Amino acid sequence: MTWGVTVDVAAPVELYDALHAALLERTGAAVDGLLVHLARDTGGGFQVIEVWESQAVYERYVDDVLAPVLSELSGGRASREDQTERSFDVRGLVVPGAGIAV
Repeated sequence: MTWGVTVDVAAPVELYDALHAALLERTGAAVDGLLVHLARDTGGGFQVIEVWESQAVYERYVDDVLAPVLSELSGGRASREDQTERSFDVRGLVVPGAGIAV
C-alpha cells in the first residue's frame, strides 16, 4: 500500500542541504521504494514530504541509510527524536515524468 510521511525538523535548513547532498552522493537519485521526495524551508527548520511504496520500505531506509548519515553529519547529536513525523495514507499520486500513477 502506498504510504506517505511528513517530517518536521527544528534544525537549520543547512542541515537538510548537507544531508540531502550526502544521501545523493551515497545512494544516487534512485532509492528503492521512494516515489516522491520534496523538502521546504519552514523558517524555523525544514519539512520533508515523501511518498513510499510502503511504511516498511521507509523504515528500512531510515534505519539502514538515513540515520547513519545523519549521525555522521551531526556528530551524533541529531536523531529521529528531534523531529515530528506524521504519516498519511496516499489517496492518489500522479508523477507524469516518472510514469507513476497510483
